[in-house]
Amino acid sequence: MEPVVQTLATLSVAAPRGVCRRWLSGFGLSGLVGLAVLAFWILAALFGPAMLSRTMAGSGSNAVFAPISALHWLGTDYLGRDMLVRVINGSRYTVGVALIATLIASSTGTVLALLAASGSQALDAMLSRGLDTLTAIPSKMFALIMVAGFGSSVAMLVATAAIIYIPGAFRIARSLAVNINALDYVVVARTRGEGTLYIMLREILPNILGPMLSDLGLRFVYVVLLLAGLSFLGLGIQPPAADWGSLVRENIGALPDAGASVIIPALAIASLTISVNLVIDNLPGRAARERRRGAH
Repeated sequence: MEPVVQTLATLSVAAPRGVCRRWLSGFGLSGLVGLAVLAFWILAALFGPAMLSRTMAGSGSNAVFAPISALHWLGTDYLGRDMLVRVINGSRYTVGVALIATLIASSTGTVLALLAASGSQALDAMLSRGLDTLTAIPSKMFALIMVAGFGSSVAMLVATAAIIYIPGAFRIARSLAVNINALDYVVVARTRGEGTLYIMLREILPNILGPMLSDLGLRFVYVVLLLAGLSFLGLGIQPPAADWGSLVRENIGALPDAGASVIIPALAIASLTISVNLVIDNLPGRAARERRRGAH
């Protein structure tokens, strides 16, 4: 009996590992690189500040815009502060604020799209025309108006970015949901008396979840660039806190000498956005679907 128990325990441990290994094998080389970079920045945002606070936080130098050295791995900023600490601390705002805003925008847009697709034509028209009105306003202009009117707190930045990108998520989700709502199995479910909530959650949502996760990644990139642009203009995260856009603006004086203090946060923004795109382009199953489309 004991060997059987040991075998079952081994299988229970090996099964999740096998699933994870198969999922990772679906990524190409570029996808794995993007996944590694993205995981690094997420871990840095979650645990980096706490780890650095015990060793390097508060470490300063009299040398302003000091180059990369053994003492300061990424140089120093315009006040002589260590740039590694600044970049890791800034990842909390760049990654965290953008991720929260993206999740709110995508989830809200998806819920509204499900209501529009499975509800009445009047509700569909009202939601579509109302969100089209937001789409007509340039995103940067809308963000500037919101920040000028209500200030640039973290909550306001999250709300502003979410409102800007809800219409885009809604249009993508609605276009997918409307097509699925017309399929036979949805018509059968509606005929046998299933309610609107059942149709939304059990018939439509599972079939649009994959494309919407890809859209969430793209929208995350847009939000990162929007927030970095606002911070570069001085309208984003306010001192003493700083995101990567703020770090570029603060250290713009090092640009003529190609100082690390201005290049490093710019490279951090680029590495985050590129890694997300690499992960999206190499999602498991996407390449196979594209090959099938090409064959047809």
